Amino acid sequence: MSAEFWKSLHVALGWTLVISNGFAGGWSLAAVRWRHLRHSSLWWFLGAAWVLVFVQLTVGVVIIGVAEVEAPAFHVFYGVCCAVAVAFVYAYRQQLSHRRYELFGFGALFIMGLAIRAMFLGS
Repeated sequence: MSAEFWKSLHVALGWTLVISNGFAGGWSLAAVRWRHLRHSSLWWFLGAAWVLVFVQLTVGVVIIGVAEVEAPAFHVFYGVCCAVAVAFVYAYRQQLSHRRYELFGFGALFIMGLAIRAMFLGS
């Protein structure tokens, strides 16, 4: 597969990551106020949005390693920060179980912000 394919995939996944984390964050924060939004599908959607972070990171590594494309250093930094943020938020889920919706909501929005920053630095 060509470098252009990987770049196009990386851009498409980047937008999907931003939109899905933004939606999941908003949904989770809305669930704090409106109990009927507290549904198991929220956790499945949030999990898919966060798995997408690692898929995106993997595609980025493929672009750098296989396609031998130079990436701006801070683009890579913010991409790795997204994955670290997922790990931190997930790690604190037990300690902050009484504020789980807020933790996951603000965490998803933070990840969305990091991804937007990475996109601006990568273009």
